[in-house]
Amino acid sequence: MLAVEKKKKYTVADYMLLEEGAPFQLINYDLVMSPAANPIHQAIVARLSQLILNFLELKNIGGYTAGTVDVVFDEGNVLQPDFLYIAPEREADIVKNRIEGSPDIAIEILSPSNAYYDLRQKKDVYEKYGVKEYVIIDPIVQTVELYALMDGKYYLHKKAKKPEHLDSLVLAGFAFDLNKIFR
Repeated sequence: MLAVEKKKKYTVADYMLLEEGAPFQLINYDLVMSPAANPIHQAIVARLSQLILNFLELKNIGGYTAGTVDVVFDEGNVLQPDFLYIAPEREADIVKNRIEGSPDIAIEILSPSNAYYDLRQKKDVYEKYGVKEYVIIDPIVQTVELYALMDGKYYLHKKAKKPEHLDSLVLAGFAFDLNKIFR
């Protein structure tokens, strides 16, 4: 791994010196290290990915989906949502070597090591940069919260728990089926 000089504030240029796959995100000019996701977290990402990809294919919607990819918001924020969706009409504008701009949907799965960042700092960045829908999945209590952007601010659209479902506002007709996410 390339050495990154110890600083009080890091930028995208510093972040790009890290080896690909290094367990860091750049949040508010700070390099934040995260351990590898646990098996439950990974299983939820896989199930969620399958549900969304099947829906997109069935409805022939298209767009860009990814898990744990760099999303550059500004010089001090490069986040890696657990899963994201970008509408087809925006895909060509922001999907490059990394995502340069806001996805339409950002999904985070909580774990003890990242909950603070997902619930506070990352949520604030997503809100500031206009991510239309922010979904927080809590595997411990088996809930999903969907925050929608209205007038530049997030409001809690709905919170659901297993066995309920939660309808996406961005992907009309798609429901987060908690029975399928939390098996």
